[in-house]
Amino acid sequence: MSRTPRARRRALALALCAAAVATLQGVASPTAGAAPISAPSTVGVIEDSTARAFAASLSEGSWRTQVRTAALASDEVDLRALTSRTRTGAGSALEPAVATADRRIAEAKGLASDTGSLLRLRLASPSMRAELASGTAPLVAAAATEDGAETITAYDSRGRAHTLDADRVPDRPVYVVDIDGARATEAGLRTLNKELTARGIPAPAPSATRTPTRTSEKSPTSSLSAGFWTTKIDSVRLSNDEEPWVSGDAEVFSIVSGFGFDGKVRVDTVDMPYLDNDGTTYNPNQILVNWSSYKYNLADVVMMEDDGDTNYQALAKALADALLTITDLGAYIPLVNAILDAIPASWYTNDPDYVDSWYTLSQTSSGPLTGARANGTLTVSPYYVTQF
Repeated sequence: MSRTPRARRRALALALCAAAVATLQGVASPTAGAAPISAPSTVGVIEDSTARAFAASLSEGSWRTQVRTAALASDEVDLRALTSRTRTGAGSALEPAVATADRRIAEAKGLASDTGSLLRLRLASPSMRAELASGTAPLVAAAATEDGAETITAYDSRGRAHTLDADRVPDRPVYVVDIDGARATEAGLRTLNKELTARGIPAPAPSATRTPTRTSEKSPTSSLSAGFWTTKIDSVRLSNDEEPWVSGDAEVFSIVSGFGFDGKVRVDTVDMPYLDNDGTTYNPNQILVNWSSYKYNLADVVMMEDDGDTNYQALAKALADALLTITDLGAYIPLVNAILDAIPASWYTNDPDYVDSWYTLSQTSSGPLTGARANGTLTVSPYYVTQF
């Protein structure tokens, strides 16, 4: 006996839900209480599984139309919100799997349980908008791709895999399943700061990343009251990151380290959410170092990029294990090498990528400073912030 259209839609929804959940169940969650430093491509596996299940769901026309409308109306669509508010069978069937994927991504990155929805859907390139609007069937790919990858795997609504050139934006529209990098990095740095403090590394100064509002023109060697000297980023520029078209905006943060007045190593994290693209000069007017927190007139900066699989709890443990062994001997000791040595080699491939580092930045540093890797240039200036 033939099924009614409603019955067919329900059967499709149940099949999609079962397939998506079965796929995602194959992704192991981290052991409770543990912070694995390298769970290879955990986030990438979850994204790929979600992309494959999402592609299959697009076989339902009403859901495909709803997704297309949302993708054309916004640069980035909250995938959990989209699946939770739809009335289509295929979209509704994906909701439990998307919620599970969100939770497992947060666990894999060592983020707090209240981080919220992380999965996002976006069109890979604005050049694809016309084709998508005309009704061309899209492919679906995961954003998490190894650095230097030559091909991208994308899926169609029939479950078939398509191999795309990583260096050439395809003519056919491609949806990309990604995570909200800005939200993940912000939450991750909160976790990193909390974990470092718990392990004995002093907490960051509240003003370390604040955009300055008042300043004095006096030199950094002058004696001023009711304020503090900082180093401000006037401009920043990164060289080619060699990432494929499927990757979204970069999520960059810096680790500033030096010695506190108690003689212990301290770490200040600086989120740089504006630093989206290579080959672009940004003028953030952002405080990089608050010198009132440091014993010496020197500090080091390590700039990193969260490419997806960063586990911030594990990063905190690795940093603490390395930095707590360093003691103040009465003279400044550069800390860049200790920080880089603390990070496993596997993390330099599509995890928290090492962008560049600046050794012995001083309170009087001014002008353009090229990083040790010559991959980044910071233009800085001394800046006195007056307290009210």
